[in-house]
Amino acid sequence: MKVVEPTAQSVAEAATLLRDGKLVAFPTETVYGLGGDATNERAVAAIFEAKGRPQFNPLISHVLDAAAARQFVRWSETADKLAARFWPGPLTLVLPRAEGSPISLLATAGLDTVAIRAPSHPVAQALIRAAGRPIAAPSANRSGAISPTRAEHVAESLGDKVPMILDGGPCLVGVESTVLDLSTATPTLLRPGGATREAIEAVIGPIALSHAIPTGEASHKSPGQMQSHYAPERPVRLEATSVAADEGLLAFGPTVPTGAMLTYNLSPTADLGEAAANLFSMLRALDRPGIGRIAVMPIPQTGLGLAINDRLRRAAADDGTNQRG
Repeated sequence: MKVVEPTAQSVAEAATLLRDGKLVAFPTETVYGLGGDATNERAVAAIFEAKGRPQFNPLISHVLDAAAARQFVRWSETADKLAARFWPGPLTLVLPRAEGSPISLLATAGLDTVAIRAPSHPVAQALIRAAGRPIAAPSANRSGAISPTRAEHVAESLGDKVPMILDGGPCLVGVESTVLDLSTATPTLLRPGGATREAIEAVIGPIALSHAIPTGEASHKSPGQMQSHYAPERPVRLEATSVAADEGLLAFGPTVPTGAMLTYNLSPTADLGEAAANLFSMLRALDRPGIGRIAVMPIPQTGLGLAINDRLRRAAADDGTNQRG
C-alpha cells in the first residue's frame, strides 16, 4: 500500500493501476472511494473482496460529466436538469442501462439500471480523466466500518488490500451522495445524502420516498432496493451434483457433471474472484428459451463465496419449483 500526494505523476500511476484492473482509493467531496475500472468484472469483484462486502450490492460508477454519462445510461430530460444543477457534486442518479453499455454487470448487481455520478473533487476528476473510463467506487473501508473521510481512515481500514491511496486531504461533505432513482415513474429517493431533498424538489418538483431508504449503516446499503435484484426467468436449482438434459449448468471448479443442455463454468480453477466476476453474465447467458431450469454447483461459503451464494439464493427464491441437490 502506498499513500501519496496527488501529483500529476501519482495520478497517472493510479490511472495505470486502474486500467490494469487494480484498485485505487481516492478522495471525493463526500467520502474516500475504493475505485476500480467499472467496465472490468474482475476489478469490480476485487472491490467486493477488499471490502468484505456481504452482498453484491450495486456500486456507483463515477464519470466526469453528463456527456460521459450518456455513454453508459439512457439519459433523460429530468437527468439533464439535475445534472445542470448538481453535477459535479454529491448526487447519484439511477438510470436505465444504455444498450451496449460497457459497465460491468457485477457493478450493477445484475440490474438493468446504472447508478452514476460526477464527483466534484479535483483529484477524483483528474483520476477519471487520466484513467479514461468510469470508476466504480463504494466507500473505501471494510464493510460495516465507519466511512472514511481522510486517507488515514482508508489505510487503517483496508491496509494492503488497496495498492495506492491518493491523499487529497479531508472530504468537504463527509457523507455519501444522495441516490435518486430516475428509472421509476416518479423520481424516487433511495438514499439521503449530500444533496438535499428540498434542493432536488426545487429543480424537478415532488419526489417519492423509497420504503427501503437506508438508515444507520447507509453507506453499506444498495443504492437501489435489494428485492429488485435481477432474477432469472428459469427456476434455479442450487447445490447441484448432477444435471438433467433440459438444464443449463452453472458450474464451478475442475470437476463438472456432464449431460447439461448448456454449461458455463464460473471458474474452472475454483477461483472465487473469477467466479464473482462471471456470475451475472453467465447466469444471464443460461436464462434462455429451451432451458427448463438452471442448475448451480456448490460454491464454498468462504470469502467471496458468501456473496456469490447470497446472490444465488436470491435468484432461487422459493416459488414452489426451485429445489436443492
